[in-house]
Amino acid sequence: MSFLFTQTNVTRRSLLGGIAAGSALVMLHPFAARAQANQAHLRIMETTDIHVNIMPYDYYADKPNDTLGLTRTATFIDKVRAEASNSMLIDNGDLLQGNPMGDYMAYEKGMKAGDLHPVMKAMNALGYDCGTLGNHEFNYGLEFLFNTLNGAKFPIVCANLTKGQLASDPKKDDLFFKPYVIIEKQIKDGSGNSSPVKVGFIGFVPPQIMVWDAKNLEGKAQTRDIVQAAKAWVPVMKEAGADVIIALSHSGIDGTGQSERMENASLYLAGVEGIDAIFTGHQHLVFPGPKDFEGVPGADIKKGTLQGKPAVMAGFWGSHMGLIDLLLERDGNKWKVVDFTTEARPIYHRDENRKVIADATDKPEIVAAVKSEHEATLAYVRRPVGKTSAPLYSYFALVADDPSVQIVSIAQTWYVKNLLKDGQYKDYPVLSAAAPFKAGGRGGPDYFTDVPAGDIAIKNVADLYLYPNTVQAVLITGEQVKNWLEMSAGMFNQIPVGTKDAPLLNPKFPSYNYDIIDGVTYQIDLSQPQRYDGDGKLVNPDAQRIVDLKFDGKPIDPKQKFVVATNNYRAGGGGKFPEIAADKVILVAPDTNRDVIVRYIIEQGSINPSADANWTFKALPGTSAVFESGPKGRQYAAAVKGAKIEDAGDGAEGFAKFRLIL
Repeated sequence: MSFLFTQTNVTRRSLLGGIAAGSALVMLHPFAARAQANQAHLRIMETTDIHVNIMPYDYYADKPNDTLGLTRTATFIDKVRAEASNSMLIDNGDLLQGNPMGDYMAYEKGMKAGDLHPVMKAMNALGYDCGTLGNHEFNYGLEFLFNTLNGAKFPIVCANLTKGQLASDPKKDDLFFKPYVIIEKQIKDGSGNSSPVKVGFIGFVPPQIMVWDAKNLEGKAQTRDIVQAAKAWVPVMKEAGADVIIALSHSGIDGTGQSERMENASLYLAGVEGIDAIFTGHQHLVFPGPKDFEGVPGADIKKGTLQGKPAVMAGFWGSHMGLIDLLLERDGNKWKVVDFTTEARPIYHRDENRKVIADATDKPEIVAAVKSEHEATLAYVRRPVGKTSAPLYSYFALVADDPSVQIVSIAQTWYVKNLLKDGQYKDYPVLSAAAPFKAGGRGGPDYFTDVPAGDIAIKNVADLYLYPNTVQAVLITGEQVKNWLEMSAGMFNQIPVGTKDAPLLNPKFPSYNYDIIDGVTYQIDLSQPQRYDGDGKLVNPDAQRIVDLKFDGKPIDPKQKFVVATNNYRAGGGGKFPEIAADKVILVAPDTNRDVIVRYIIEQGSINPSADANWTFKALPGTSAVFESGPKGRQYAAAVKGAKIEDAGDGAEGFAKFRLIL
């Protein structure tokens, strides 16, 4: 089986225009400048995790944002093409979901056969050569996915997504997409002569989509382990004549050891013989770079290699352009890689005052291509649905009970109680689990919810709940409620009593896994070690971070049954919370959590989402901790219920530092 495409670089460049390669302003890459007659420079450019951020615009805040946008990355594409003798452009997935434009296209406009999604308009205009799938491609269902991807003027590859059960041999899997393509590309060598090189691209998606999007995929699809699929297909690509093999891996970098069906398998994918370079994504981090993967065995953060092979992860939302430059050398009629460099080039930087400075401008052709969808999205997100009598903000959602999480829980409880009121579970108490999604971190110092009192629009609801999850409910015991909270408490570092200004937050714990459970009261004892690790494994059996856990004012009965309203991700096992899995699900609702919030606000007309401080930290005399949040949070710090928070000056990269008195 062979999938072969041909292309001519000169034609693609003449169509795209941009900076002329002969311009005196262009600095050629050293490989292009020094290539000999039997050598050629090939630059491969990556975008990843765009999440529908075509425009440099934050639809939640309803204002421009210089840290994101494919229209900005697009100007880099022109520039870096001009620096190279030969170039190709790929995307590494997570295109179709992630901001209100994605929701508008899925829920308001819809995608019928023959429609052209704005993401495809932009990518076709930029001349992408190949792409693969991300896990969020499946959030709106398979019909939406295929109607969208049918508009791509470039191949989409994925070697580990099947239409049914896995075959005994991966090469016999009934795949939704081509596992690979081999593009025969005309390249100029050091002497200026053109000749063909066969560049193979193979793609992979995280196997966990079968959990995260079970409602869209169960009974329709299956996934195979990434490394297993690669070991089957890469030799086939070699036999089909590929000179160079590039892995498009929508999978991150995890150095804790290889395991079956790993979510972040790129490090071990690099160990597959025959793969020459790896493009990674999914984690919304940057590689190579000084901090994100420091200390990961087998990952060289300076040279940009995984197990010695060139690799790149280009941030998210268009924040970076990933570059792998290959020096190819002809060996008879074949080409091989003899040298390489890697780079993740940002579209902005911060000055000495921490102000964001754009390093790229918009590409007018892309702005024009998506103008109508951009304007329609603005109208969509500005539509009011109700009022709030108190501000909704998430600046302190990780350190105190928070109004932005409170309203989600209130709406979920209201919805689930209504659905269960006449059925077999009508007499069970209903709790609600919700997590803060916009809590700074990798998203930066402005990545927080901040809705003033007054009108609430759809953009505000989308800001409260970023993902198109659907409501589900599980039936669990009081003991399992406690263990759920123990897992969530991995958000925090252990802090011995009497310690001053200890770092509070565990940077490896994602905020979307920090569930707060409403309907019970409890405290978190930070002097204790965490009971579970990030994979839900019991690592400290004697640890009890969750103390004074009560329901209805009394200590919770470990055997009592509770219904917990949550989302399909968590109920299906997402986050690896102990004993929370599909076998506990008693309700699979048809509505998204976001729609439920909108419905609740519409029915109430006006809401008062003030936090009730149902959880706090246990007092630790003489102890304090520090954490970072958005500078705009300073106006709310004194009003936070259940916690004493002080301004502790400036943090790093535009954040503010705060002190929590324990």
